[in-house]
Amino acid sequence: MPKTAEAFAPAKINLCLHVTGRREDGYHLLDSLVVFADVGDRITATLADSMSLRVDGPMAGSVPVGPDNLVLRAATLFEPPIDAAITLTKNLPAAAGVGGGSSDAAACLRALSELSGRALPGPDRLLGLGADVPACVAAEPLRMQGIGEKITPWPSLPPLWVVLVNPRVLVSTPAVFKRLERRDNPPMQIPAEDAGIDTFVQWLAVQRNDMQSAACQIEPVITDVLTALSKTPGCALARMSGSGATCFGLFYDAKSAEQAQATIASKNGGWWCQSAAILK
Repeated sequence: MPKTAEAFAPAKINLCLHVTGRREDGYHLLDSLVVFADVGDRITATLADSMSLRVDGPMAGSVPVGPDNLVLRAATLFEPPIDAAITLTKNLPAAAGVGGGSSDAAACLRALSELSGRALPGPDRLLGLGADVPACVAAEPLRMQGIGEKITPWPSLPPLWVVLVNPRVLVSTPAVFKRLERRDNPPMQIPAEDAGIDTFVQWLAVQRNDMQSAACQIEPVITDVLTALSKTPGCALARMSGSGATCFGLFYDAKSAEQAQATIASKNGGWWCQSAAILK
């Protein structure tokens, strides 16, 4: 077994996110097309005499390092515990709707599994960390349903690039759910399995993020981000990811995405802005 293991924690993007119901226990039912980008955080784990967590990287200041940190909570799912010195290199903004904490937790689990030779914890225990964690452990295009426990691999995805933009505001997911006008929206429609890129984007444009309107009410700057993305040349679709505040613009090629990222960054110096390819 290796003494050090590394794992990539890619940004999670909800290309669409439908809120389809609410259980008696208060958990909301979701139906979402989830993809991952080739930009993200990184976990490094090294065998040690005790468990520890260190956070570095450009977004380290926004990450709590106490026992509530999802990386440490994920590490405790192994029984008996695996003593390791864990480093989280934080490149993604926190509480941003791109699954940063959930993807970090998933990457920690993968690294510790490699380090110890043990199997990953089961789906029920993963879900205890958060609705996005099972999807982030899979880290491939998928349909996520229920409260996050039902994940189905997406059959095919055309080549796409994104520009991710976060205006550096925090949006509370419970606050967004509280502002929803309705919680029994129609589920996601399913496109033809071999749809071409134009057909896929046309289909996606008809889908929704049912949290977007509520998030824009809480933080109107999200509307500004969506407008900035939609006005860039080559943007096929602009939408918010998750419960916000990160939004994405979809592009057909890397050059257009890179140019859009440069344009938005030059005009909005305080925003976090990153172009990336969607992983297939």
